[in-house]
Amino acid sequence: MKKFFVLLAMIGLLVLGANSVVFAQTQDTTKNNTVDGTTQTIQDEATDETALPEDEVPRHQQLKKKFIEGGAAFMSFVLLSLILGLAVAIERIIYLNLASTNTNKLLDKVEQALDEGGVEAAKEVCRNTRGPVASIFYQGLDRADEGVEIVEKSVVAYGGVQMGLLEKGITWLALFIALAPMLGFMGTVIGMISAFDSIQAAGDISPALVAGGIKVALITTVSGLIVAIILQIFYNYIVSKIDSIVNQMEDASISLVDIFVKYNAKK
Repeated sequence: MKKFFVLLAMIGLLVLGANSVVFAQTQDTTKNNTVDGTTQTIQDEATDETALPEDEVPRHQQLKKKFIEGGAAFMSFVLLSLILGLAVAIERIIYLNLASTNTNKLLDKVEQALDEGGVEAAKEVCRNTRGPVASIFYQGLDRADEGVEIVEKSVVAYGGVQMGLLEKGITWLALFIALAPMLGFMGTVIGMISAFDSIQAAGDISPALVAGGIKVALITTVSGLIVAIILQIFYNYIVSKIDSIVNQMEDASISLVDIFVKYNAKK
């Protein structure tokens, strides 16, 4: 948990630093220079690119423009949700891939070790194999002296512990999936309020004023929905991966009990 908060603080600092750079760039894009009593506008290379046709503007410049138009306040939180969500998703994917094992091969090794060296040899095989299935096998074999029923109960109980470890962090990912569109909708509502304030101040309903305000307000909603869609894809993949590993754990646990029954019958 401490590592998560440290990661959160580091990402927050990076986002705040990025926002300050963007804000500084937006201030430098327009410079006023007075010559012979007239004000001339000098634009740097970033604003020169905005004069190009929309299809010729680089993609990163378009994204930066939309980010600034959407408002740094809410767009930063949406971006932070994406970064943290991807961090959790990538960590879970790596963990689940490392947790995947060839259960059939492991069962063959355990059965062979039981026949040749007994319970201790089988425990050594499980100790040298990574993954939740091997951990469950080890816990079951560690209670081998207490009978088959105790072994079965130990396997079931420790299987629940391993399932909890597989699902660790999923609630955070679900939180970011729900939070991103809500932040986008909030930014849209506040943007609409700002647009109506501009209409009230102008005293006239200008189509350009209304369209511009609505466009800026909807950018946050689109960004939030995009973030939610991306994280939802990762979430579904992780859930399916967990279900696959859990099914392997259940099948392998039943097979282990059968192997242990055969081993006791041979003794």
